[in-house]
Amino acid sequence: MDCRPSTFSGTEGAVGLLHWFEKLESVFEMCECPEARRVKYATGTLEGIALTWWNAQVQILGLAAANATPWNDFKELIKREYCTRDDIHKLEVELYHLKMTRSEIEAYTKRSNELAILCPTMVDPPIKRIELYLKGLAPEIQSHVTSANLDNIQDIQRLAHRLMDQAVEQNKLPKRIGATDTATTSATPATPIDNKRKWEGDSSKGSASVQSQVQQRKTDNYQSPSQQSSGSHRQGGYRGNLPRCNNCNRHHSGQCNKGRCQRCLKMGHEAKDCRSPRPANQNQRQQQTPQNQQQGNKGCFHCGAEGHFKRHCPQLNRNQNNNNNNNQGNGNNNGGNNNGNEARGRAFVLGQGDARNDLNVVMGKFLLDDFYVTVLFDSGADTSYVSLKVSQMLKRAPTPLNTKHVVELANGKSLEATHIVQGCNLILAGQTFSIDLIPIVLGSFDIVIGMDWLSKQQAEILCKEKIIRIPRSGKEPLEVQGDKSGAVVGIISFLKAQKCLRKGHTTILALVTDASTKEKRIEDIPVVRDFPQVFPEDLSGLLPHPQVEFQVELAPGAAPIARAPYRLAPTELEELSKQLQELLDKGYIRPSSSPWGAPVLFVKKKDGTFRMCIDYRELNKVTVKNRYSLPRIDDLFDQLQGSSYYSKIDLRSGYHQLRVRDEDVSKTAFRTRYGHYEFLVMPFGLTNAPAVFMDIMNRVCKPYLDKFMIVFIDDILIYSKSQEEHEQHLRLILELLRKEQLYAKFSKCDFWLREVHFLGHVVNKDGIHVDPSKVDSIRNWPAPRTPTEIRQFLGLAGYYRRFIKDFSKIAQPLTLLTRKSVTYRWGNTQEITF
Repeated sequence: MDCRPSTFSGTEGAVGLLHWFEKLESVFEMCECPEARRVKYATGTLEGIALTWWNAQVQILGLAAANATPWNDFKELIKREYCTRDDIHKLEVELYHLKMTRSEIEAYTKRSNELAILCPTMVDPPIKRIELYLKGLAPEIQSHVTSANLDNIQDIQRLAHRLMDQAVEQNKLPKRIGATDTATTSATPATPIDNKRKWEGDSSKGSASVQSQVQQRKTDNYQSPSQQSSGSHRQGGYRGNLPRCNNCNRHHSGQCNKGRCQRCLKMGHEAKDCRSPRPANQNQRQQQTPQNQQQGNKGCFHCGAEGHFKRHCPQLNRNQNNNNNNNQGNGNNNGGNNNGNEARGRAFVLGQGDARNDLNVVMGKFLLDDFYVTVLFDSGADTSYVSLKVSQMLKRAPTPLNTKHVVELANGKSLEATHIVQGCNLILAGQTFSIDLIPIVLGSFDIVIGMDWLSKQQAEILCKEKIIRIPRSGKEPLEVQGDKSGAVVGIISFLKAQKCLRKGHTTILALVTDASTKEKRIEDIPVVRDFPQVFPEDLSGLLPHPQVEFQVELAPGAAPIARAPYRLAPTELEELSKQLQELLDKGYIRPSSSPWGAPVLFVKKKDGTFRMCIDYRELNKVTVKNRYSLPRIDDLFDQLQGSSYYSKIDLRSGYHQLRVRDEDVSKTAFRTRYGHYEFLVMPFGLTNAPAVFMDIMNRVCKPYLDKFMIVFIDDILIYSKSQEEHEQHLRLILELLRKEQLYAKFSKCDFWLREVHFLGHVVNKDGIHVDPSKVDSIRNWPAPRTPTEIRQFLGLAGYYRRFIKDFSKIAQPLTLLTRKSVTYRWGNTQEITF
């Protein structure tokens, strides 16, 4: 085994880098190279600009640290240098537009596999990989492969290769050029990126020669006479056996057709200027021009002769006639027409935005079996179709069609379908209809309903109103309302948006909201509308002294502490000035000369606004802790058994509704660039604030506590067994809040709920459940690497331990690693437990 890998100079591009990785890892496997020496071994094969780049990395990191880089980290490092984001974007575009040319299935599969490795985001999940591969197959085999409903890319590729070989053997497609040509042409697919890419290096003289031959063969069919005349003297010119015509400088046999009309076959004018009537169909045209196989100004892609297109090639026509005769002899021709066993259909390829603006079609979302699908009602389609993706989701096995079905799309392409999914249940306006669907590759829609179903149901399309009207015997016609919304805004990818920004296009940042969502109003909610005073827009001024005042009791011997203000950004300084003025206007703060002083910082809220926070950590260290205990969440939920109706109230700026004791006001002082201030109301950040506020809420709500309400700091939950009880309970609590001058924020309150999210749980009449949105954090938690991280994970997961049977036993392998006497070793047992 030769353990000398290929070198990498940095000019081979992304594909060359990929091949270098593959060769290196193959050598590492064969030679059993340890992980610690892989980078050192790999960098020994660098040369040219790649070696210069690595030497620069060594100077920055140091030789020992650079060679100790993990192999995967080294791969990411060199990929960032020689496989940039722009290169990946070009490869992604190439993968999306990759098409199979001629019958070169090997080249297409090879290039598709290479691009799939280099563009992992384009092929995740695997169904995207399959869709991209199927989209680029030749039309002659595309429908056969897609109708097989395979879910493995290797099986799909094997089937495509087998079908292509059969098509070539049956002379349905031109024979492939050869292994060498195939490998070369795969490096130059027809994409709209660049004519020459940096990964298209000359690997050998032999392949360059073959590429020249293949390129010349392609250009023979497209060059103008002047180009061919000048190009015939270059190396790699015309290699065929047909003589060169002195009249048009083309290689063809028979009479020269330069200057001859292709419609009437007369000299002196072209077909576009011909006054002769156009033939009614292609068969008439062939009868009127029996010599058309040897005349014309285009080359055939099948036999290479001039004078006709591939679709008019006599060799292909002869093969199709032979196949039709064989089918008739075997009794398999069910079509009863000149085209053999073939049925043809039409289907439009529209985007959803085009469909909404098109007056001839109706679209909408409806249920097909158990799935919501996007449906297009199209009177221009002969048959009803379903996308391949949806057909694979349906729990119905497709059955073969008796006749081959060719679908002519509006964009000029043709697809062949061989299967049909029968007996699907389509639910429209609560009514179930049976429909048969043919799986094909569709665009933006999941289903296209054509005239076969519309005529069977005698349906009427009211295009202006976007309504489908279906008559029913003895009943009013069923009216199905389609989507009446205007044209949708196209969503572009991040890469495309980034490209537009680089080009200097005008960009507008828009906040998208659901206009259909109605804003809740106090006037619309029973009972609540009788207490508007409890839900003010904002709190203004100091509230009267409540039963409990906030106290800051210091440890013996504690001296005043003052800290310099933190440095703030200009936007934060502007926000600081604004919020200070608001607090002064409300009377919550006042100027101070206290020896205490805490710095100010800002935290961004979920809605993007800033919350001003005072860093009271130094004050909290010398404060005597209030041992008033908060209620156990488990005990709170035990009170909810048997309840069915819920209302949740969130107090507005709850802490600011509690006054600070006069002698402790100076301790709440904070320092800013705009002055020294102190709080008259309880601020956020003080260590005893939650306990004190919990104390006052328990005192206020004591008559109803644990009877039909529970309180956790500033969150109130009212629960009842019946609607009548809930009306009474809700009224009592709102009267209590109004009496005690405690105010709530209406936008954060919810009333008359049958299911409520409270303290990380979901509560309804069936009991208490885990909040799915909170469980996602546990599921996505990375594997712990230290005992401290294990304790953090167990603390989070333990919040829901009541829902996990034998939680302690399951978590025991993780708990053992937190002991000081146990060596931390993460193995399979811990991974399974985690």
